[in-house]
Amino acid sequence: MINEKYDEILEAIWTSNENKKFTVSDIKKKCEVDFSQTDIDELEKQGLIVSKGDKIIFSPAGEEKAKNIMRRHRLAEVLTSSILSLKNSEMEKVACQVEHYLHPEVEEAICTLLGHPEFCPDGKCIPKGRCCHERKRGVNNAVVSLADLEPGETGTITYVKPGSHSNLHQLISFGLNPGVMVTLHRKSPAFCIKFENTELAIDENIARNIFVWKILNNC
Repeated sequence: MINEKYDEILEAIWTSNENKKFTVSDIKKKCEVDFSQTDIDELEKQGLIVSKGDKIIFSPAGEEKAKNIMRRHRLAEVLTSSILSLKNSEMEKVACQVEHYLHPEVEEAICTLLGHPEFCPDGKCIPKGRCCHERKRGVNNAVVSLADLEPGETGTITYVKPGSHSNLHQLISFGLNPGVMVTLHRKSPAFCIKFENTELAIDENIARNIFVWKILNNC
C-alpha cells in the first residue's frame, strides 16, 4: 500500500545522503512533510532504514525503494520541463504526484522516450533503471483504442472518452475503469472483451472510445 508520507521521508533521506548528511535534523530540512520519531521507528520496523544514534542510513531494501522514488520524481521533472514546458513550481508539483503513482511500464516508456536522461533539470543524477542498462531505444507500449487491438491482445485501460454514448456509462458502472486489464476475445460478429471475471459483447463505436495501454510484441 502506498504511504506518501513515508515516501517523502525516504526521498528526504536520499537527498540528504547525496550531500553527505545523515542526521535527523538534516533530513527534516529536506522533507516536504513533518515527521516524528514514531515515523522513523515505523520505517525501521519495516526494514527500510537503520538508526545509529542520531544518524539514519538505508537498509538495502530501503535504498532500492528510495532509488525508485527518486528516479520517478526526476524523470517527471525532465518530462514536465522539456516536453510540457511547465514552470519550476508546476514542474515540482507534478513530479511530487508522479513519484508515488507512476506505473513501472510507464516509467520505462517515459525514460526511453526522453533518451535515458542522466540528470534532472537542477543537475542531480537520475538513478538508472532496467531500460537504461538494456539501452532500450524503442517504447514497448502504446496507447490505442480498444478497437485497434487484435483478438488475444491485452491492454490496461488508461482513459475512457467521455460523453458520446449512453451505453458507455453503463459499461463504466460494470467496472470498465482506468487501470482495469482487458483482453479482446474477438471482433466479429461483435466485439467481445474479457476483464476480471466478466465477458461482454460491446459495440464497435463503444470500443473506439475506450483507450488502453497495449504491450507490443514486436518491440
